[in-house]
Amino acid sequence: MPAVTADTLTLPRVGPPGPADTERPVRSITTGSRGYEGLGFPVVRAFAGVGAAALDPFVHMDQMGEVEYQPGEPRGTDWHPHRGFETVTYMIDGKFAHQDSYGGGGLIGDGATQWMTAGSGILHIETPPVEMVNSGGVFHGIQLWVNLPRKDKFAPPRYQAIEGGDVGLLASEDGGALIRIIAGEIDGHRGPGVTYTPITLAHATLEKAARLDIPWRRDFNALVYVLSGQGSVGPAAHPIRQGQLAVLGHGDRIALAASGSTLDVLLLGGRPIREPVFHYGPFVMNTRAEVIEALEDYQTGKFRSIPPNALMPNRGGGTL
Repeated sequence: MPAVTADTLTLPRVGPPGPADTERPVRSITTGSRGYEGLGFPVVRAFAGVGAAALDPFVHMDQMGEVEYQPGEPRGTDWHPHRGFETVTYMIDGKFAHQDSYGGGGLIGDGATQWMTAGSGILHIETPPVEMVNSGGVFHGIQLWVNLPRKDKFAPPRYQAIEGGDVGLLASEDGGALIRIIAGEIDGHRGPGVTYTPITLAHATLEKAARLDIPWRRDFNALVYVLSGQGSVGPAAHPIRQGQLAVLGHGDRIALAASGSTLDVLLLGGRPIREPVFHYGPFVMNTRAEVIEALEDYQTGKFRSIPPNALMPNRGGGTL
């Protein structure tokens, strides 16, 4: 159950399509692969099998959970480096604690988003808080990697804490869908996230049999990822279900419909950067030489150091 809810009847509504507007067709639908991240939390690799050109400016996305942990089972990551991109951690259910080598940090939960610009280089950790380790509970979220253009690869690291109550809220034309805008703009309504790369990121919940038809910038690509439920996407109503990603073609609007149950989707798109990408582990650069430089800088302490009294990872006492 998403933490951020609202009465859609009281919210501003998405406007109807114009006479010349076209719906974006479906170019592909892929099913994410399953695996484990960090110290062993389950993920769906949402972008598995999709070419980099279709995803640009995004690099990687994991759906974390949805899983019901028993006491002692919750786990996250150890301290690790990043350079050359931004990490976006959106917690739908459960909590994650964050700390980084530039002083950013806090508890991410209740629909909150952590937006960390790694830029020139940073160390950070994400781990469940002690109370969640002791009690267990639901863990469900998204981590998205947003590429930085060459000119911003070495931007100073930055941390944004976006609380669940800060997101922009909007309802579909029929009132059957709630849209939470985390970053970017939809139909004149903006989210609070500040980005180097122009993007839109939103989480929409469609009630049973509801429809959603929203405007989308023509210069952005368009991706729809199903967090839960099933429904259809595009003018030909292609079926889509949990764990699947739809890559859409050119057009003015994104059209979705829920089928026999509630449909939760992540809507994301951005202006493609169209630069070479060399991605190795936690570094996203333009060339192999820049990745080697990043490794050397990390090993020689140029990403700053783990702070005193730092968070330490929970390695879990149970099994997943």
